[in-house]
Amino acid sequence: MTIARLIADRSGEIWSCHADDTVAQAVAMLARRRIGALPVSDGADGVAGIFSERDVLYCLEKHGAAALDLKVREVMTAPAITIEPNTRVDDALGLMTRRRIRHLPIARDGRMIGFVSIGDLVKWRIDRIEAEAEAMRSYIQTA
Repeated sequence: MTIARLIADRSGEIWSCHADDTVAQAVAMLARRRIGALPVSDGADGVAGIFSERDVLYCLEKHGAAALDLKVREVMTAPAITIEPNTRVDDALGLMTRRRIRHLPIARDGRMIGFVSIGDLVKWRIDRIEAEAEAMRSYIQTA
């Protein structure tokens, strides 16, 4: 299965922040939306970086409370690693494992069209394994 098929039924906004937002503003959005990361834009359609909970921890450790006044561009993880819609889900999982990342922007022609977390991909994988197991049980029972 491709990432495009995985996100095909999604609707709604992709939450993001701007590189010139303060860390405090981005943290507020993470908390309000109950999410772990945001793609960061810098005015173009592409993704300038990713701002995650890890970035918050690292900048707080380094700058203390003053970190909240920094710009997201100063603490985000950049450049962003992106995938294309035709990327296979298993390949995306492998990339996330190898690079030790938990979020991937999906880009087409340099423009972000989606955002997936490792949780999204692991859920798909577990659902697939459970469906295969159920099919096997059904086959064994009818054989």
